[in-house]
Amino acid sequence: MLLRARFWLILPLLLGCPGLLRAQQPPPAVPQPPGLVFRADVGEVLVQVSVLDRKGRSVNDLPASDFAVYENNVRQTVESFSHADSPVSVGIIVDNSASMAPRRLQVDQAALNFVRTSNPGDEVFLVKFNDEYHLAAPFTNDIAALERGLGELEPSSSTALYDTLLRAGAYLMHDGKRAKKVLLVISDGADDSSTHDLGQVLTSLQARDAPMIYCIGLADKEDGRTLEKESEEALRQIAVTSGGVAYFPKGLRDVDAITRKVAQDIRLQYSLIYRSNQPGPGYHAIRVEVADPHQKHLVAHTRRGYVR
Repeated sequence: MLLRARFWLILPLLLGCPGLLRAQQPPPAVPQPPGLVFRADVGEVLVQVSVLDRKGRSVNDLPASDFAVYENNVRQTVESFSHADSPVSVGIIVDNSASMAPRRLQVDQAALNFVRTSNPGDEVFLVKFNDEYHLAAPFTNDIAALERGLGELEPSSSTALYDTLLRAGAYLMHDGKRAKKVLLVISDGADDSSTHDLGQVLTSLQARDAPMIYCIGLADKEDGRTLEKESEEALRQIAVTSGGVAYFPKGLRDVDAITRKVAQDIRLQYSLIYRSNQPGPGYHAIRVEVADPHQKHLVAHTRRGYVR
């Protein structure tokens, strides 16, 4: 468990992340809203849950009694339940490879509207990437600072999505001060430049405190249908493993509506904390169900599990 818990902290040092080299002490504790006090004790697990109906709409009026949480197929006792609009630590990751040039203005505006629709108390950082990682804006809630960051770099070069996800995830987990942590990824192509692979990203998402990831995939038709499908499947695996959702809009005009929807969905999430009754190291599978038999049309989205 200790080796896995330290994964997010060690990896950015190997990748040469200067922001983490400066931070030797853990960040100070930040008060959490009532009902969401996560202490990261041994065996204590925080689960973020989005509940959607058949049309993909968020359902936000369920009581704690409507949820059943299972770890390794054994039902758990939920000790804390919250449906408050709690502030989150969130990272926006925007593909800045050459193929994004025609999409840049609309994507940048959609990213800003995501922040405008989010909880005003959120702390947000911005990463733009191609074959290199660029922290365009560290944690802030200043829209103007994020807007400046979006406009700093011209799209160019290739796509190192997996390297970027690992490094941005490490920054989020180390410097983010909120209990709830989320990444929003907007990308148009398959990874062709990373030194890490999809399997390593999925493994990193098995950390007990790994973030939830939402992906928006903008298909690059010039890559060909096979590469497009591979890229979509990779984004889908990343999102589902983390408990998030992957979206593949038919047109660029839909991106803004999707980012606003994601922001609203994050604000409507349920937060459940339980103390695991499953001892031992290894992978612990998580499943959350809407237990009310009259609500069988609802689907609960959460991460698939964690490694202890």
